[in-house]
Amino acid sequence: MGQRVSFTPTIQLALFLLLCLCESYCAPLTSTKDSVLMEIKSTALAPDISPSGDAQPFIPLLAPSPLTPFTNNTVPILSGLCTLNFSAAESVISITATDCWASFAPYLANVVCCPQFDATLVIIIGQSSKYSGILALNRTHSKHCLSDVEKILVSQGANDNLQNICSFHPENLTEASCPVTDVDEFERIVDSSGLLAACGRIDPVNECCTQVCQIAILDAARKIALNGMSNTDGASISPDLSRRIDDCTNLVLRFLASRLDPSSANSVLRGLSNCNVNKVCPLVFPNMTDVVKECGSVTSNQTSCCKSMESYVSQLQQQSFLTNLQALKCAASLGMRLQKNNISYDVYNLCHINLKDFSLQESGCLLPSSPSDATYDKTSGISFICDLNDNIAAPWPSKSYAPASSCNKTTKLPALPTATSSQSGHCTEDLMFTLLVIFSLVITMLL
Repeated sequence: MGQRVSFTPTIQLALFLLLCLCESYCAPLTSTKDSVLMEIKSTALAPDISPSGDAQPFIPLLAPSPLTPFTNNTVPILSGLCTLNFSAAESVISITATDCWASFAPYLANVVCCPQFDATLVIIIGQSSKYSGILALNRTHSKHCLSDVEKILVSQGANDNLQNICSFHPENLTEASCPVTDVDEFERIVDSSGLLAACGRIDPVNECCTQVCQIAILDAARKIALNGMSNTDGASISPDLSRRIDDCTNLVLRFLASRLDPSSANSVLRGLSNCNVNKVCPLVFPNMTDVVKECGSVTSNQTSCCKSMESYVSQLQQQSFLTNLQALKCAASLGMRLQKNNISYDVYNLCHINLKDFSLQESGCLLPSSPSDATYDKTSGISFICDLNDNIAAPWPSKSYAPASSCNKTTKLPALPTATSSQSGHCTEDLMFTLLVIFSLVITMLL
């Protein structure tokens, strides 16, 4: 009786990293017919970047094709107690299932999976409000609906633990403290035409700087948050009001999703979420005692110092994929932490620490500042775009450090790879065969 093989996320990720070796053997294609996934835009990181060197064009990394079908082809057993119209957001649900694919979901969580999961729920409620006239669910209803959405996603290949991965709870589908849930009442309070004019379509790069849509959303959220309150003119922002405005922001987003088609709503919501994603470094920095010990003096042994730094950075690489702007934030954050521990010299330069070293996987992959959705096909499996494949040095923060902003056109950010919107890559059949043999050997070792 044969032993059952269980492919854990760690094993699947290891196999994915193995296939990433194909980037050294990939050949460019002259045809642009199938190059949609391979496109990279010159504005992906920031405008007016002054290159410091000749960076190489990117090559996308492809995940290995799964041994079993991508979806489990099962029909989800739903509660029957949720009245939301899932079919109205069918295309968006499919995108979410791929973005939150079982093994990759934890590693793409903060940049792709969770923003898409959140956008999907906003769109489902927004689309359903066209018939219900309500922009929120009650607590009982929210539990059944969130469970049903998760079951539908799992049936299409998504991770079965998205609520925990994305820290999403049934209460997130309710109105929380927002006093307005009725669509008609919402439109009486808010200038809906102005809101749609500002947010009907956004530029995913410029919006993060101009904040035209974000300001319109905040204004609408504040108006409905103040509804029914006395002395609203010139009211100060108390903690309770601030919380209420945050809760009402969710309802404003649902209203927008009800007035746009699902695809357009998804583009707007993801564009807005990217602005927030790129503001912070999502990494958790472990204890740096060893690094401080080995690198704490200018006279420290360089070999020991760099070995300690490499070991420390390798812990960061186990956490998550990052966007290029997040990597800049993380490099600055770690640098300042080291400086506070009396490491004043440029350890990054000394030890050749690069921006890609802060992101997941040994081969180094930074996602664009506006990450594209993952895609699936029977030939290549799950794939997504990597923005940088070359060695861009991590900038060491100066004492007068101010966070680099893609909105500040005078800011000098590290060089980007040459933009080649029509270039794509493919792996040769011989390489695929070699990797298949290696893959088979791994399985044999597990049997």
